[in-house]
Amino acid sequence: MSLLNQLFNRGLLGTKCKTCLTLAISRIKLVQNKRDMQLKHMRKEIAQFLQTGQEAIAIIRVEHIIREQNIWAAYEILELFCEFVLARVPILESQRECPSELKEAVASIIYAAPRCSDLPDLLQIKNLFAAKYGKEFIMAASELRPDTSVNRSIIEKLSASAPSPETKLKILKQIAREHNLEWDSSNTEAELSKKHDDLLDASKKICNEAVTARSLTKQGSNRSAASNSSHLNKPTDSNQTLQSREKIEPLTMSYNGETVTDIKNARSESFDIMVRAQTAIAAAERASAAARAAAELANIKFESLKVEGKS
Repeated sequence: MSLLNQLFNRGLLGTKCKTCLTLAISRIKLVQNKRDMQLKHMRKEIAQFLQTGQEAIAIIRVEHIIREQNIWAAYEILELFCEFVLARVPILESQRECPSELKEAVASIIYAAPRCSDLPDLLQIKNLFAAKYGKEFIMAASELRPDTSVNRSIIEKLSASAPSPETKLKILKQIAREHNLEWDSSNTEAELSKKHDDLLDASKKICNEAVTARSLTKQGSNRSAASNSSHLNKPTDSNQTLQSREKIEPLTMSYNGETVTDIKNARSESFDIMVRAQTAIAAAERASAAARAAAELANIKFESLKVEGKS
């Protein structure tokens, strides 16, 4: 790029940056006035809830008030940073790297740009900084890397985390004093002091238990596979099995005074008796069937003789 193009782009970048910063400052003032009116109306509604004893609704609504107050405070800091950068645009143009005295302001504007939907001008300023300093500088500020200088108050005020119970109680007491309410905060303090179970922690515990159960099943399957392989690796020669059986000593354990061999002999004798009885029953059934057949044949012959005698 030639020196003339560099000078032209430098002047063009400075002009765009000044325009966007001026628009952002004016828009921040308008948004702050609008949010200020909304906050006053919301605080009045919470005072009415406290006066009528609807403390549960007041506790829920106060979170929205705290969030709006934090955004209002963040916008106030951003307005100061925009004015600071606007006054030093010529310094930004003259140096290739971001000056050390402007790093906090520039990094804070880059970090807040995607988190402030009411201020689209900050996104344009962020794009100008990306063209000037590169994407790596933008990613470092957006991801809060250690080498960035984002303002700590900006990070806290634009955070999406829920306010603490102490902060809720503090704002509720402030609203009660502003509207001269005789409000007994003991019930609210007891409610806010309760420790409710965190559903995210519970889901994490369930996931951890599932993972441990899966690991145990895998270990069990691995053990069974190892045992099966060990059984398969055992010798299967018939001679070896016969020799091993011959080497085994007979059992001499007793149960109720009888040895194991006696019990086995008794079982074999009872089995033989059962077989003999079944054989005898089958023979008797065959004999009875033959007798029934002979009787039927005799009846048939007798009937035939009767018929011949009558004729």
